[in-house]
Amino acid sequence: MTRRDRRLLEHTTSRRRLVTIRVVVVLAALAGADYVGWRWVASVNWHSWWIAVPLILAETYSVIDSLLFAFGAWRIRERGEPPAPPAEDVTVDVFITTYNEPVELVMRTALAAVAIRHPHTTWILDDGARPEIREAAEAAGIGVITRSSDWIDRPRHAKAGNLNNALLATEGEFLLILDADQVPDPRILDRTLGYFKEPRMALVQTPQWFENVPESDVLGSQAPLFYGPIQQSKDGWNAAFFCGSNAILRREALMQLGVSRYVDEVEQGVHRAIRTSRRLLARAREEAEGQPRVLQALDEAGAIVDRARAELANGDGIADVTYRFQRGIDAIAFRFAGADLAAMRQDLAELAALSVEADTFAAIDDSALDLLAQRDASPIVAIEAISLLVGALDVSRGDEAQAIMPLATISVTEDMATAMRLHGLGWRSAYHDELLARGLAPEDLPTMLTQRLRWAQGTMQVFFRENPLVQRGLSFAQRLMYFSTMWSYLSGFAAVVYIAAPVLCLAFGVIPVQAYSVDFFARLIPFLVLNQVLFWVVAAGRPTWRGQQYSLALFPVWIESVTSAFRNVYLGQPLGFRVTPKTKQEFTGHRWDLVRPQLVAMGCLVAALVLVAVRYASGQAHGIAPLINSAWVVFDLAIFSIVIRAVRYTGPEALRDKEEAA
Repeated sequence: MTRRDRRLLEHTTSRRRLVTIRVVVVLAALAGADYVGWRWVASVNWHSWWIAVPLILAETYSVIDSLLFAFGAWRIRERGEPPAPPAEDVTVDVFITTYNEPVELVMRTALAAVAIRHPHTTWILDDGARPEIREAAEAAGIGVITRSSDWIDRPRHAKAGNLNNALLATEGEFLLILDADQVPDPRILDRTLGYFKEPRMALVQTPQWFENVPESDVLGSQAPLFYGPIQQSKDGWNAAFFCGSNAILRREALMQLGVSRYVDEVEQGVHRAIRTSRRLLARAREEAEGQPRVLQALDEAGAIVDRARAELANGDGIADVTYRFQRGIDAIAFRFAGADLAAMRQDLAELAALSVEADTFAAIDDSALDLLAQRDASPIVAIEAISLLVGALDVSRGDEAQAIMPLATISVTEDMATAMRLHGLGWRSAYHDELLARGLAPEDLPTMLTQRLRWAQGTMQVFFRENPLVQRGLSFAQRLMYFSTMWSYLSGFAAVVYIAAPVLCLAFGVIPVQAYSVDFFARLIPFLVLNQVLFWVVAAGRPTWRGQQYSLALFPVWIESVTSAFRNVYLGQPLGFRVTPKTKQEFTGHRWDLVRPQLVAMGCLVAALVLVAVRYASGQAHGIAPLINSAWVVFDLAIFSIVIRAVRYTGPEALRDKEEAA
């Protein structure tokens, strides 16, 4: 790597901008800590604890959220001109993932991929195995990869499984992954491959931008804050993560990840099986008291389990340990099976003698059944559970189509978990903030809600299964950067409190804060102002209002994502997976039912304003508390107004015509 390339790999954020951000970060962090500390110590109205405590908890949540954002912004990394691309002999596979998207849409992306300047091979990964896709692709000289028969009756793992299947069917050193609707710029590889001159660079993520979104962005699709300052902040801490599309990955890193995860999962499975075997043996001994043959079998099985445990502790190879374990358990079963077979022959002879007719068993009487019942229980039955555990020690992973699964399959979204695991292995990532692909965003409210719910569910599945705060290999900063994304989806619960508190105050005079005094305003106002200044400075002119609206207005989606992911991970309830439609769905009327919780919340807010006016008129309301809460309600209504527009939204063409007419 040349000295120039090394300089370009360093962040190019101007010193003045970075100093400004850090000054605001310090001020905002101090103001937030001061406010929430004072609230806990001096202002909780314990007489109305049932709303006062949830409110202070919600405010504490918001302060922590602000601190996490500020921590990331401390090292925001705005990369400049990318390093020069490597030689053309670097091999690249371009993967276009599809399941049920229209052929025309898929081929539009595929043909654009063929036109990418850097030498590469384009593949359509058709998880729907559609003949029309193969026909169109082959006519254009584009390869098609579908699942092999190995996947039949085995978990498919949605998009992650599709990519894992293609990984083992191709050989390129690097992979460009594109969704079916993401049309790449011909320069995309020239502008990103240079980062991989850094030998530990595993991932380069570029923004997702949507060409069918009008300037007003009613559905909040563009996410300029995330695909900008947030990813740049994560990039400063080497935590920019994979977003599922428009990303280039190093095959070596993915394969190392797949092998390491395979080894880890096998090791965990073996240790778990050994622990479970010891518990089962202990329980079986209690139930087999007075049955010497059973106790003998259990003692022999226990010795084998203890030996396997000791061998694992000594660092013996897992394959050797599991082989000896399996052979030992099988030997016990076979030996006692032979003894049982001989006993069964004797039983049959005795049953024949007791039969009314010597040549049949048509009349077996109760005394014959009693004779069988008096025999000791079979050791085979006693160690059956242990024998079944041998399957858990099978390192071939026959339950999966592939033993090696480089892309994470623990959630309905494969991207974040894969990136987190790569970082845990010491690999690096980069966020290149340049539009190098143009996609299609949802054009109606139902599709948008489906997409947002799936993203949130996938993130929370990762949180419940592989909490970044306790993952090995991650730095402290990387843990916080991943945790901050997961933490943000808990905002739905705080939103409920932020809606309920002012309604209770205005409608019923319930005040959760002990006193709206000078001390209160001297702490609250600086915190709110400095937070907005921090957003403004970090955003650097990017629009953030739509994102702020949807972070609150979609509170039912965020709550459902957390609860459904929890039930899936801990209770085994299916989550379901639905591919986000890439084309506009047939209009069936305005779907007000999809925003019923938001409409109820807006109704309560409006009713609270009416009631406080009545209370003022009747002399029941006085002081500054109702005025503050009235302003709070008006702000909430401004936030929620976006759902009205979203329900009435009929597509980009109609809205664009209105904007042009205006």
